[in-house]
Amino acid sequence: MASDGRAPSIADAPLQTGVGRFFSRASERLERLFEAERDQLPLWLPVGLGLGIAAWFALPDSASWTAFLLASGALFFGFLTAGGTRWGRALAIFSLAVALGCGLIWWKAERAAAPRLERAQMAEFAAAVQSFQRVPAKQSVRLIVSPVEAPNLPTKLRINVDEEKARNIAPGSTIRLRAWLMPPAQMAVPGAYDFARVAWFQGIGGTGRALGENELISPPRTQGFVARIAAARQRLADHVGSRLGGGEGGIATALATGDQGAISEEDAEAMRRSGLAHLLSVSGLHLTAVVGAVMLLTLKLLALSPTLALRWPLVLIAAAAGATAGIAYTLLTGAEVPTVRACVAALLILLGLALGREAFTMRLLAVGALIVLLFWPESLAGPSFQLSFAAIAAIVALHEHPKVKALLSRRDEGFLQRSGRFLLGLILTGLAVEIALAPIALYHFHKAGFYGALANIVAIPLTTFIVMPLEALALLFDLAGLGAPFWWLTGKSLSLLLDLAHATANAPGAVALLPTMPRGAFAMMVLGGLWICLWKTRWRRWGLLPALAGATWAVSTPAPDLIVTGDGRHLAIRTSSGGFALLRGRAGDYVRDMLSETSGYEGELLSIEDLPAAACSADLCAADIVRDGRRWRLLATRSPRFVEWKDMVRACAGADIVVADRLLPRACSPRWLKADRTFLAKSGGFAVTLEEQPRVTTVAERVGSHPWAR
Repeated sequence: MASDGRAPSIADAPLQTGVGRFFSRASERLERLFEAERDQLPLWLPVGLGLGIAAWFALPDSASWTAFLLASGALFFGFLTAGGTRWGRALAIFSLAVALGCGLIWWKAERAAAPRLERAQMAEFAAAVQSFQRVPAKQSVRLIVSPVEAPNLPTKLRINVDEEKARNIAPGSTIRLRAWLMPPAQMAVPGAYDFARVAWFQGIGGTGRALGENELISPPRTQGFVARIAAARQRLADHVGSRLGGGEGGIATALATGDQGAISEEDAEAMRRSGLAHLLSVSGLHLTAVVGAVMLLTLKLLALSPTLALRWPLVLIAAAAGATAGIAYTLLTGAEVPTVRACVAALLILLGLALGREAFTMRLLAVGALIVLLFWPESLAGPSFQLSFAAIAAIVALHEHPKVKALLSRRDEGFLQRSGRFLLGLILTGLAVEIALAPIALYHFHKAGFYGALANIVAIPLTTFIVMPLEALALLFDLAGLGAPFWWLTGKSLSLLLDLAHATANAPGAVALLPTMPRGAFAMMVLGGLWICLWKTRWRRWGLLPALAGATWAVSTPAPDLIVTGDGRHLAIRTSSGGFALLRGRAGDYVRDMLSETSGYEGELLSIEDLPAAACSADLCAADIVRDGRRWRLLATRSPRFVEWKDMVRACAGADIVVADRLLPRACSPRWLKADRTFLAKSGGFAVTLEEQPRVTTVAERVGSHPWAR
């Protein structure tokens, strides 16, 4: 039937033929494109899985997740009807992977449900110690414990204990302690770290700090495999810390065990600002050094015997030794996601070498990503997974490009030319990694280093070929009590690494800062980066469009004019000079750092009472925010003391925005926004942008109805 209800006529035929011809040509065009990229199509399988997982985190509630699953399923069946074309099959499989990712993370989140504290409380209880981690930089010990015969407490708690009071504690022991316990901390302001999400998937139902002395009820008994590995890891960390002190000891401990607790905040910040923080997280670089060194050493030692060299498959034996070393190092360093990914990749590389194939390809990376996402889908939301895979993808994509491969390939030339070519390869690799990591660093940490590519040219070879071999020799010779010279050399090389980090971090213009990045901008940059890395034909260039659009969106996003934490006790307002001022001038370092990062401001935070247009008392503070010619009056409480009802109502009437950590009277009616305890209980922390159409962005909007927000 025609659109007007009449029967089709000959006049309708050209229109129908034209539409059919258009779709036919589009299908042929897609078929040619997908045929040219047929070897790249499997790489999009983990991308589809990751897209489904990311959609579950981004969408707010179960209705949205269900609709997304139904839409993905509909696309799957729709693409299956595309006439048996390659592009139809590829998009159908991609849609199925998207649905699988969303369903997988939803199932994992529900399966991870465990009892949680509803409110802060004081508790005295007995608990079995599951894990024990020293944090020398804070002179404390971090315990994961399981309360014993305490039905009112969660089954797993994270407790901090003063170092001097933890001498009798070890994994597997049972202790009695008194602690102030709190629910896992929610995201304090939009864009801040969401520990509640991490704790949910780890089954941690509360955190706290031990008060007073603890009592040892029973020493460790027979330990399971995981407990024995944790104990060995802690003994190794203690040993390294006893051999090297200061910042050098902290980094040496991190390289050996993956435990960064001994690194001071000053050194950790310098490593972040200089773009060298990836060296502290055990990942592909470290695992490659260990596996390669063990494999090479095994091969050389066995080759000393002519009989073994002629009769035994030395490459296979060396590969097996390298695989064993890689698995042991992964377990000893805590089996974090980057290490597991690197271990899987190393095992696949060794398998490829054993089979005589080229193993270090983008397909290898895709298999590693697929394995991690299938077993730990929640890792996608964290910076560790994103930084690790983005760096390796950028390196592989760069070195697989024909022009780069031709430029950097070995050839018969002099020493200077070979050295220059090697240096050029390092510079190009460093730039590619920095470009890939910058959006992720800005999204999660609100800062990224500018000089990281140059610093890494020195830092990566220094760590891989000097620091780690020296530390391994020091540990080996310690078995005979002869490790002191090697520890001295390790300390000197680590001092050089720290000097490089601090010099780079303190250089003018070393760090770019951005306020909280819109999720859409980040998603566009990720999509553009994947499009460029995973395709090989010319249409990979189209990835520049979303990448540049996302970068433009992120850079043009203004800093909020007002940021308020979820408890209403702390806020920061943007001053006329572009800086920020705090409601409570004595706020601690944690609050200051959080507000500085999410506002994208690195300078000194002022106090509101020091602003020219502010009027503050011990209980209330009023200040003006001028934007686009309009003056906004802010009123905030800053003490727990009672304010006279009439005075409070009068002050509210003269304000546009009122913020309080208490319940305000109903008669308190500001002209625009009233953010008291009732409002904050629903919204969580929030940020306000005072444009022509003022916007309020809340934590509740970002977290939605995910399980950890209930």
